Amino acid sequence: MASRYHEVYEGWKQDPDKFWSEAAEAIDWVTPPSKVFDANAGVYGRWFPDGVCNTCYNAVDRHADGGRGDQPALIYDSPITGTARTYTYKDLKAEVAALAAVLADLGIEKGDRVIVYMPMIAEAAFAMLACARIGAIHSVVFGGFAAKELATRIDDAKPKAVISASCGIEPGRVVAYKPLLDGAIDHAEHKPEACLILQREQAEADMIAGRDHDYAALVGAARSAGRDPGCTPVAATDPLYILYTSGTTGVPKGVVRDNGGHMVALKWSMNAIYGIDPGETYWAASDVGWVVGHSYIVYAPLLHGCATILFEGKPVGTPDAGVFWRVIADHKVAALFTAPTAFRAIKKEDPDGTFIGKYDLSTLRTLFLAGERADPDTIHWAEEMLKVPVIDHWWQTETAWAIAGNPIGLGQLPVKYGSPTVAMPGYDVQVLDDAGHPVDAGTLGNIVVKLPLPPACLPTLWQNDERFAESYLDEFPGYYKTADAGYMDEDGYLFIMARTDDIINVAGHRLSTGGMEEVLAGHPDVAECAVIGIADKLKGQSPAGFVVLKAGVDRPEADIEKELVGLVREKIGPVAAFKIAMVVARLPKTRSGKILRGTMRQIADGEDYKMPATIDDPAILDEIGAALKGHGIGG
Repeated sequence: MASRYHEVYEGWKQDPDKFWSEAAEAIDWVTPPSKVFDANAGVYGRWFPDGVCNTCYNAVDRHADGGRGDQPALIYDSPITGTARTYTYKDLKAEVAALAAVLADLGIEKGDRVIVYMPMIAEAAFAMLACARIGAIHSVVFGGFAAKELATRIDDAKPKAVISASCGIEPGRVVAYKPLLDGAIDHAEHKPEACLILQREQAEADMIAGRDHDYAALVGAARSAGRDPGCTPVAATDPLYILYTSGTTGVPKGVVRDNGGHMVALKWSMNAIYGIDPGETYWAASDVGWVVGHSYIVYAPLLHGCATILFEGKPVGTPDAGVFWRVIADHKVAALFTAPTAFRAIKKEDPDGTFIGKYDLSTLRTLFLAGERADPDTIHWAEEMLKVPVIDHWWQTETAWAIAGNPIGLGQLPVKYGSPTVAMPGYDVQVLDDAGHPVDAGTLGNIVVKLPLPPACLPTLWQNDERFAESYLDEFPGYYKTADAGYMDEDGYLFIMARTDDIINVAGHRLSTGGMEEVLAGHPDVAECAVIGIADKLKGQSPAGFVVLKAGVDRPEADIEKELVGLVREKIGPVAAFKIAMVVARLPKTRSGKILRGTMRQIADGEDYKMPATIDDPAILDEIGAALKGHGIGG
């Protein structure tokens, strides 16, 4: 069908209040807002300033009590433990209400903070929703985070309680969470009053009398008694949650999400962007510790009346590179949303897609990618294997939903490989030079969003308006700085090339590492890659490429490295001064799949570096150091 995108986007631009007022009608309000936006409130304005609502009511109760009670709401699928469980909306309401009652018994009230430190289990979603039910503010910390990192978040959020589990389970190992939690509380200046611990059979935790409480016992008793404290009305501008971005130095930034605007934008996105109808099954293969898990595992699908999947597993190794296809077939998934990294891992293990043919994927209509730049090679492979549209879209922890995308529900636009397509309604995206002037189409620059940011985007950082302005607003007055670099073509398509930190300066030329990575990824033997800029006394910086080969490649690495250098020189030109390509076994990543390019650069330049809190496997950094030394780089 012809896309309605341009008409809808222009409608928003002409009358933003009318656009968001109509979107807000899809939410059940305790007190409907009389005003859509107050430009004088907060740092840059606030959405639905006089509205009163409850997020848990909209995500759970209105479906449980309004005709969807027996429909699947949350599907927990854990190949790691070999268990799967489906909760209907009625089941979900019973679990969330019981947990909310337990939290109330522990003295948790509206505005109190609760840290959720859990693995990918159904109870993590229950915990988030139970906090929302009673007006408490949750802060989910990725399960297994080191004690020191957890302690910094405890000291910043000052939670009254922590909800945790005894352990998380990774392929081949059990990670005991309770010792990490105990260590964090010992280290923190702020001491939570209570910890609610879910005991998992793989590693039971020792409990501290007076502080620790058994989740299963207390929630089970509350559920049996049918207890429900009800949904606490909160202001639309009250915080729903705090989500910390992993800062490399100092205290991480606590991104604040409000209740009203968050619901309005996320509910609107489910159909308009993802093309999903209520009652369908939607799967975001992410983690509740990240923004994708907050927005598209827990909140948006439930606000929309969908079934959502919470998956405790990995794209490969639990048990094989076919697990994604098994989940899609078992649960009749209509749309999958994951990181490009996941597909690169699957492609590396199963380049011919042999597992795909073993499963019935007839319900799958669309694959969405976000989280890192989706290289055209990965998109082509996914399109060829799955025979469905593969949609790249771009957004950030700070925004909660897509800044740019290809809105399936409004009618798909033509795909341009390497581009997440166009700005979504609500976002006036522009590209500026370092002095803040607009650049011509096709020119690399700083990607910014004209204020105000749309609903669901962060209004500030937790108790730190000054740092919010300094981090995001001061450099380009009147705009939000995304800290991403790229360009916009003459059709308004965005191309995100790198974080601004990853733009390298080679002999005065500003070059994007993303463009070089695109060339390397196009080599038939390459599964994934990363390019960094390393210090060069003559040129300022020189690019260095790291590549991981596809499974089964049996050629001399030196030949491949030589071909890669030649490819970059051919496609980008001698200006790139690209002379270093090295084959490595794996790349260092966060557990959400982002490649740690900044840390790799620090190793190459012989700088001291702090071990990234979110790193998947610290041993990989030694491997990178050894590879660099093998090429005469680094200390």
